[in-house]
Amino acid sequence: MKAPVWLIALGATMLAQTISSFMGQCLPVVAPLLTASTGVAPERIGNLSSLTSLGSVIFLAFGSPYLARFGPVRSLQIGAAAAIVAMAVAAFGWFPALVVSSLLLGLSYGPTPPSGSRILAATAPKEHRSLIFSIKQAGAPAGGALAGLIVAPFAVAFGWTWALLLAVAAGAITIFAIHPLRAMMDVERDPGRSIHPRDVFRLSTVMAPIATLRADPLMVSLTALAFSFSCTQGTLYSFSVTYLTQRGFDLTDAGFAYACLQTAGVFARILLGWLADRTGRAAVNLTVQAYVAAGCVALYAFMPLDWPLWGVAVVTTACGFFGASWNGIYMAEVARLAPMDKVADASSSSTLFTFLGYVIAPSLFAFAVPYWGWRWPYVAVAGQLVVMALVQTMLLMRPFRRG
Repeated sequence: MKAPVWLIALGATMLAQTISSFMGQCLPVVAPLLTASTGVAPERIGNLSSLTSLGSVIFLAFGSPYLARFGPVRSLQIGAAAAIVAMAVAAFGWFPALVVSSLLLGLSYGPTPPSGSRILAATAPKEHRSLIFSIKQAGAPAGGALAGLIVAPFAVAFGWTWALLLAVAAGAITIFAIHPLRAMMDVERDPGRSIHPRDVFRLSTVMAPIATLRADPLMVSLTALAFSFSCTQGTLYSFSVTYLTQRGFDLTDAGFAYACLQTAGVFARILLGWLADRTGRAAVNLTVQAYVAAGCVALYAFMPLDWPLWGVAVVTTACGFFGASWNGIYMAEVARLAPMDKVADASSSSTLFTFLGYVIAPSLFAFAVPYWGWRWPYVAVAGQLVVMALVQTMLLMRPFRRG
């Protein structure tokens, strides 16, 4: 019996999401070994993470013509190929090479959100859209969990350079695995769309998707909350392994706790996506989730130094469950609010602003660590999430006041 089209689409987009995340999280996972071998401070991994996110922002700002020209599946393949190049460059072990690699890694991830949204918006049953988008987005923490469980011990055993080459193999597998789906899912591409630099790198290329976002106030407020969540998730993903090794854990144990954080996000994205479909009030769900996530991050900041690994794993699990499971619900809402022919544009522009959180927060965190230590920057992260949740609460209460 032939599988439904939406199920095939979900499998392809989830595979691409998982491997993209796996490759992107390799650098933070091996950060303690990487920074030590290149002679830079441990918190500098935050600057590399910001560069990765900046690369994604650049693609999301200017990449719409490429998505239209090549189609979503081919765009995912091109992204995987670019990530392979990024990992090969990083393996040279020279800090300037890591800078280049981080930026290229971000560019390679750029096609993943809009391509996945376009494929699923065209195939997913509307009554299960939040759940299906959340399952696809569960590939992100799944990839991070695999990085923590596989890459960290592999790096300890064989060195971080060889560990990064695992990502090269994963990227190659993705390219070949999703190739048969091009004939079915790239049928709406525009082969005549110009990708000449003079047509791509101009203000109208950026403003056209943003105009789609501004057409609906709900997408604006939703994007603002997603930005705040991305600040939280970005710092958790970028610094957790380094934070825990600074507290005295070895890299293997820190990688295990990091895998718990990521794995919790896998199950939470599916469960909370299902819950959003059942309640029909995704914005309310995300606002409540923001309050809980802020409390978990604050607890993470003030964990006693003598806590055993299992206690730390419980806290990281809670942080991952509530702080890294918002993505699918948010993207499904954007896809629901946007006109069908503007889903890719709306997803690109909304994700562009969301990714600014991944750019800004890790660098500010890295800047604050020498002055505040490791705990208070995490408190600041929790605080900004509470502030945005309060703003969202007031916005959600407006209709009731008018009534």
